Amino acid sequence: MIAIPDCSFNTTENRDPAAELLELSLGPQHPSTHGVFRMNAVLDGETVVRLQPVFGYLHRNHEKIAENVSYLASIPYTDRLDYLCSLTNNWAYALSVEKLTGLDVPERAEYIRIILAELTRLQNHTAFLGFLLGDMGAWGTALMYGFRQREKVLDLFESLTGSRMMSNYMRFGGCRCDFPEGWLEQARTVIDEYPEFLDEMEQLLVSNEILISRTQGVGAISPERAINAGLSGPILRATGVDYDIRKVDRYGIYDRFSFRIPIGDQGDTYDRMMMRLLEMRESLKILKAAIDEIPDGPIVNPKAKLRNLRPPEGEAYGRIESPKGELGFYLISDKQPQPYRFRVRPPSLINLTLLEEMSIGHKIADVMVILGSIDIVLGEVDR
Repeated sequence: MIAIPDCSFNTTENRDPAAELLELSLGPQHPSTHGVFRMNAVLDGETVVRLQPVFGYLHRNHEKIAENVSYLASIPYTDRLDYLCSLTNNWAYALSVEKLTGLDVPERAEYIRIILAELTRLQNHTAFLGFLLGDMGAWGTALMYGFRQREKVLDLFESLTGSRMMSNYMRFGGCRCDFPEGWLEQARTVIDEYPEFLDEMEQLLVSNEILISRTQGVGAISPERAINAGLSGPILRATGVDYDIRKVDRYGIYDRFSFRIPIGDQGDTYDRMMMRLLEMRESLKILKAAIDEIPDGPIVNPKAKLRNLRPPEGEAYGRIESPKGELGFYLISDKQPQPYRFRVRPPSLINLTLLEEMSIGHKIADVMVILGSIDIVLGEVDR
């Protein structure tokens, strides 16, 4: 006798909704995950119902290494956190050590730090715009257009520090070396050319119907959720929260410069994109003023001890407004040549915490764009 299979599971009443779901692993080598990063997604058709970020593939034991080397020896390691923004990484760490030791920074060095930090913000956001369009499938024109402009900033970094990306430049109480002859004039030329680039890039973005449809209303979060999750930087300000550490802490000499803090109102991918574009225009204002006002003088505090530094017993937390958000270093000193505790507060990791919430209800193709709008670097996520 031939058995007739029971087909009752095909009826609408007895169908198991979970049986219709598809589990999909994206990465860890997917080109849109910005490094060695994986996402486990659960889909209903093409709609995301669950999403779990999976990281740790790039873990390099940064914090434990720093607790076993001198304070000075950790500066090159900070370059490798957000490896697009080594100079701001240096500054955040130097600021923590300066708080721990009570070191003052000469005025010229403060101006140099401001100039390099805002140039870093320019090149990071420029690369971000190119990558975001690439995440939408538009690899080529936008990315190369952005990278061409970014290369001019990296040329400035190389002529000053000897390296395009791993700069190892900041020092406790100042900077490693002064600007070479003609550097400020070259920087002024790059800065003067930037508004034309930004105008063309903005026209490319806001006049593109496909880009607008793929970013507006996609991955939106509320200001309350952003604050509760500890988000910072452009992703927080895109929700409408007026919070920028340059204004709140006024570290360095930011209180001497007049600049606005752009904020959004929807907290979606479009607002996160526009935050970067508007922030670059404000960075240009700061750069022009800093270059015009930079004084002569020493670039490092003569009382600074670099090689045999033994800070007094205590703890300090120094933070800055890095291009991706709040970057902080928490240090505990027990009077030894190396810190007793070294802890990094990375914006990329914290900003990832709401990725699932941003993605649920959207299509799988939107997840890549949402992830791109957060602007993570895995060197900072895994540490």
